[in-house]
Amino acid sequence: QDWEQRQEEDTLLIERILLLVRNVLHVPPDPTEEQGVDGDASVHDRVLWALHVSGMDDLLKFLASAQVEQQWALHVLEIISLMFRDQNPEELAVLGQGPAGAEHGEDTRELETLRQRELAEKRARALQRPSRHSRFGGSYVLQGLKSIGERDVVFHKGLHNLKSYSHDLGKEPRRVPRRRQAA
Repeated sequence: QDWEQRQEEDTLLIERILLLVRNVLHVPPDPTEEQGVDGDASVHDRVLWALHVSGMDDLLKFLASAQVEQQWALHVLEIISLMFRDQNPEELAVLGQGPAGAEHGEDTRELETLRQRELAEKRARALQRPSRHSRFGGSYVLQGLKSIGERDVVFHKGLHNLKSYSHDLGKEPRRVPRRRQAA
């Protein structure tokens, strides 16, 4: 029924059913009671399978996605969180993919090892290659030539440029207006 056609009793019934499902899923597991064989489905898993067989999971998906059924959103969210209780996300992701997921994981590992090998080869080639000459010529202190203040000049160019050194090196020349320029 649409929400406009529902009676108050129908709304209470829906809420009670959702609370019942939530309370059933909320029961904590008891390992002493569940003495099954390894790989056997737990009580929680069997309850989830019963919900799936009855079609309740489809109803929960509808209630979660329908715009007009937003009043049940928190109940549905709590039920879904209880459905995934004690589950490992990685196992769930691999479980849904089947054998293709295992192949994908194997391919991913293989690609990762190839990538690591390639990076190692690249590093080895970089170490074997002779290093290029850096443009850094060194820093020199020119004793006897004072900079601003009382300290000696620190010269950052190569020694072959020392002959052309002046204090104005690297400075923009002052612009003289046209009318004051010499003829």
